[in-house]
Amino acid sequence: MRERELIVYKDFGKEEGSLLQDMAWLMEHYKDGDGNKEEMACLMYDCIHRLLEMAGNHGFYGNLWHCYLSNLLVNNENSYSKACEIRGRVQGTINRAVLHDIVIFKEFFDYDFGDMVRTLSVEGFDLITHFVGSDEESKVYNSRIRERICALAVKFTKNHTPEEMKATLTGFYKDYGVGKFGLNKAFRVVHEENQVKIIPIRNIAHVYLEDLVGYEIPKRKLIENTEAFVEGRRANNCLLFGDAGTGKSSSIKGIANAYYDKGLRIIEIYKHQFQDLNEVITQIKNRNYKFIIYMDDLSFEDFEIEYKYLKAVIEGGLERKPDNVLIYATSNRRHLVREKFSDKEERRDDLHASDTVQEKLSLVARFGVTIFFSAPDKKEFQNIVKVLAKRHHIFMPEEELIFEANKWELAHGGLSGRCAQQFIDYLGSIKK
Repeated sequence: MRERELIVYKDFGKEEGSLLQDMAWLMEHYKDGDGNKEEMACLMYDCIHRLLEMAGNHGFYGNLWHCYLSNLLVNNENSYSKACEIRGRVQGTINRAVLHDIVIFKEFFDYDFGDMVRTLSVEGFDLITHFVGSDEESKVYNSRIRERICALAVKFTKNHTPEEMKATLTGFYKDYGVGKFGLNKAFRVVHEENQVKIIPIRNIAHVYLEDLVGYEIPKRKLIENTEAFVEGRRANNCLLFGDAGTGKSSSIKGIANAYYDKGLRIIEIYKHQFQDLNEVITQIKNRNYKFIIYMDDLSFEDFEIEYKYLKAVIEGGLERKPDNVLIYATSNRRHLVREKFSDKEERRDDLHASDTVQEKLSLVARFGVTIFFSAPDKKEFQNIVKVLAKRHHIFMPEEELIFEANKWELAHGGLSGRCAQQFIDYLGSIKK
């Protein structure tokens, strides 16, 4: 086989690419008269083993060889796949190079292993051609991504020509993207081997904006700004502030779920990682997705200086923040840098006291949109409880429900949407 002739689709990674190389070698040499059939059979069994392990890790089912090849194609970030992500077909000579590679991949897809299996006397090959998976969540992909890749593998088998296969793959890039940014909604930043890496978050909470009862005005402001962003119009960095438990973080999760199909991705970063912000932005600025860099529960003590990194990135550094990046933060504080009454005493000795105040307040000013989430009053809290009870199929007399909810909030943190949800979860745990 011709895997060495690939032009665009190369560099699959050592572990991912080795299986392709081993299978290609067997396809070329299993008929060699002077070859050691026993060693070839052992290699074939090893390939079967790796495909079964892949099925367990990725959650694949059906023809595992086809799923493996499809997985290589949807994760290979090259000049063509990155140009097609979210946008679709592109023009230029690159299409000829890609078609050259797809011809080779179609040969792999259409390969008949029957003669190889008989020649090497390999048993159990049908395990990987008709694999039935379990319902358990995979270690690598959630069920949504797994289904898309398995469905793509089936579509490829129905493509009669390399041109059709290329069109199917390009359509996948347009609909879902490529690589980790295409297949995942949310990410975190980690350090590995002195490198800043953006790692997918596999199990993002399935929170939707319509699940959040109340807070219609704050949600509308957030939606309007986010929709402008994903549609390529001018949008602002957002600060969501207010009382604890009022849905600020849940609103961000809801945004991630609502606009994923329009190319929105969320990257969560913590305060101690702000010095990595420039590197994170460098890695994402030339992609076709829209990225929200998300900072949860953001605040600074007066002795912490990390806010200066954030100020420079948002607005103030020499390099302009890319158009495909926004900063969204949540905080219980309206002014992110803590101020104390003792600061006023210190300012009496400060020759430029107003400059000191402005330095601390200027971070908030860099968020063009500030959205206030206030704690609900008693009536709003009771309405949230009633709506949540109905959604979770908890049926009890309304007077009893409200009486128990009032008792719960007095003992569990006061009036908030979070408190209401915790009360409903409690009722669900005791009701049979």
